[in-house]
Amino acid sequence: MKWDGHTHTEFCPHGSREEVERFIIRAIELDFDTYSITEHMPLPTNFNQKAAGEQEAYETASMAMSDLPYYLKETARLKEKYKGDIQIKIGFEVDYLAQFEAFTHDFLNEYGAQLDDGILSVHFLDGRDGIRSVDFSAADYETGIVEFYGGFRAAQMAYLEQIKASILADLGAFKPKRLGHISLCQKFRHAFQTETDLPDNEMSDVLELVLKSGYALDYNTAGLFKVDCCETYPPPRYIKQAKRLGIPLVYGSDSHAVSDVGRAYSVFAENLS
Repeated sequence: MKWDGHTHTEFCPHGSREEVERFIIRAIELDFDTYSITEHMPLPTNFNQKAAGEQEAYETASMAMSDLPYYLKETARLKEKYKGDIQIKIGFEVDYLAQFEAFTHDFLNEYGAQLDDGILSVHFLDGRDGIRSVDFSAADYETGIVEFYGGFRAAQMAYLEQIKASILADLGAFKPKRLGHISLCQKFRHAFQTETDLPDNEMSDVLELVLKSGYALDYNTAGLFKVDCCETYPPPRYIKQAKRLGIPLVYGSDSHAVSDVGRAYSVFAENLS
């Protein structure tokens, strides 16, 4: 089955804002059998009061709560329209936010029955002056996260601890069972003049917990196209380790524009053959 399990659409403020239907048509053109629409779940209404750093980083991080009814209605319409050509799965990329577990639990309980798919991701960490974005810019990551934790390696460790916390969190019956880009803390690795390889022991601990908990992993190719990353999330050696452990891996383009759909699918196919 050719499946793109991680995509974003017109409902993402930091994407191209092209219509959902154009993404679906492109996936059909590329012979995908299944296409998951995993829009960024709305953040808690008071999230901005606890966030810090670049304002754009958190104000454009998710779809608006006011867009939610149209998102569910429009994706359901397109799912029906194209059911003869492709299987559409409707879902969310859910941000794990330790301070807002109750909000996430309640949101998923309310909307989970309408969903077909989901990804659980970490885009934010506690940092300087509040909750900080992990993936907005190298400068914002350095001042908000790296300096706060005392170095790039310490920031990696904090990120991986948050990944483990997301796996263990009780977010209810509709909690996603696939983790998104578990090495997103590597997005700006080439911007730092220091040792930036992921810590093997800690990554092994994460993968063992993923296996024990029965989760799948996002094999996310977006990092290949980030100038300061240039590798998949997670990197190839941890893909190999996940394969050896028998952890399911799902290709994700993490597309935010129609032109991103299916990017580097060949990398996924070659490494899982």
